[in-house]
Amino acid sequence: MKVEKAKITDVPRIHKLVNHFATKDRMLARPLSELYEDVRDFFVVRQGDVVAGCGAAHVNWADLVEIKALAVDEKHQHKGIGAAIVEACIAEARQMDVPNVFCLTYETVFFGKFGFEKVGLMELPRKVWGECQRCPKYPDCDETAMILKLR
Repeated sequence: MKVEKAKITDVPRIHKLVNHFATKDRMLARPLSELYEDVRDFFVVRQGDVVAGCGAAHVNWADLVEIKALAVDEKHQHKGIGAAIVEACIAEARQMDVPNVFCLTYETVFFGKFGFEKVGLMELPRKVWGECQRCPKYPDCDETAMILKLR
């Protein structure tokens, strides 16, 4: 399995994959324009010419990277694709010398395997809340905030 940085041609498939899970209330929907703007944040795993999984390492502040929009096509789940993408995101945060990686997730056991620990949503800097305001669940978020301290 090869994890690579996303290409501009991957964006429509990332959009479809992420928004598929958004319709199931498993993640925040993302407009196509945002995905094009953030394409440099994304990693993908391809199966042939299909994006089987995606996820982004997005810098929120000098000390904080968010893993977001992590999605694996249902046909390709339980094969290590999501784990490989999370590992790539963490490696990129380390390379940038960012001390903390966080996520907002329903998959606490999955992220716990990488050393992420639960924290209160209010422990995250205000910068995090910019995206939350467009979430249909705001301000009653039901996701769990988790942080991985890299140093």
